[in-house]
Amino acid sequence: MDTADEVRLDAPHRELLDQILDKWSLAVLNELCERPCRFNELRRAIPQVTQKSLTATLRRLERNGVIDREVVSTRPVAVRYRITPLGKTLRHPVDVLLAWTARHLPAIERAREEFDERDAGSRTGPQT
Repeated sequence: MDTADEVRLDAPHRELLDQILDKWSLAVLNELCERPCRFNELRRAIPQVTQKSLTATLRRLERNGVIDREVVSTRPVAVRYRITPLGKTLRHPVDVLLAWTARHLPAIERAREEFDERDAGSRTGPQT
């Protein structure tokens, strides 16, 4: 049954979710939800990200309409990024996912440990 309200996970949806929910995008969005930032401010706020990864993440988010890039006429010229109204609509769903993660992480960690123990046992058993 196909209804107008049915949620589908087609290729375009998966691609968009991959682009918005990857670790660097979430970190960038977290910073930009607080205030507009220049590139180097984002680099300092997210020290683990490489310049190349940050550049690619910012371009992807800008292409998707989630952030805006503004050239600031200073000497030297600087670029400032800010979240768009569309990007702000991500705050609630991301907060829901983070709350779910916080609530269920202990159970997930237990499941991972149990799986790893079973998997290790099955790999070290007799070979046929």
